[in-house]
Amino acid sequence: MASRIGKLVSKNSALFLCDMQEKFRPTIQYFPQIVEVASRMLGGAKALEMPVIVTEQYPKGLGHTVPELDVSSYKVFAKTQFSMLIPEVRKELEKAADVKSILICGIEAHACVQGTVLDLIEDGYDVHVIVDGCSSRSMVDRMFALDRMKSVGANLTTSECALLSLVHGAHHPRFREIQKLIWTSAPDSGLLTGMPQEGTPV
Repeated sequence: MASRIGKLVSKNSALFLCDMQEKFRPTIQYFPQIVEVASRMLGGAKALEMPVIVTEQYPKGLGHTVPELDVSSYKVFAKTQFSMLIPEVRKELEKAADVKSILICGIEAHACVQGTVLDLIEDGYDVHVIVDGCSSRSMVDRMFALDRMKSVGANLTTSECALLSLVHGAHHPRFREIQKLIWTSAPDSGLLTGMPQEGTPV
């Protein structure tokens, strides 16, 4: 049963990386920053040996996962629905029976990320949305998607908070690896100002 207080334990957690594809690069708000945060989370999942689920929305038309994210060691699932929980992904989750908590980042926040979160919560998972690692074409869609996900019970958190929560303290054998990932603060992804930075699509 998922934790009601949202406590993270690495051995019971998995990372979902949603549709971080090349064709979205010109249109998604804060795309470079979202990629950087997703890379932190992917590095943390690798260090902590957590399951990672990667999806791509209609890759024939939208391209594959951006090269900045090395997903070569993971299965990548193609989909067309606005949720990562396609039958093939559900089968992967069944294999990882110990997983109770899902951390998710990617795009778009109001479409496939939100759809995945709703499905996961409906299935009884404890869901943690990495807010500095999710975005949309529109900041309005992004912000209201975060509100919607929070309202149904998702835990909204940041990449640094999530990574530190997974190791619990400096005693963890992989703490040094996680510390290197968060040594530099995560980039500004516009959550406080709601305004795009220079060089970011409007």
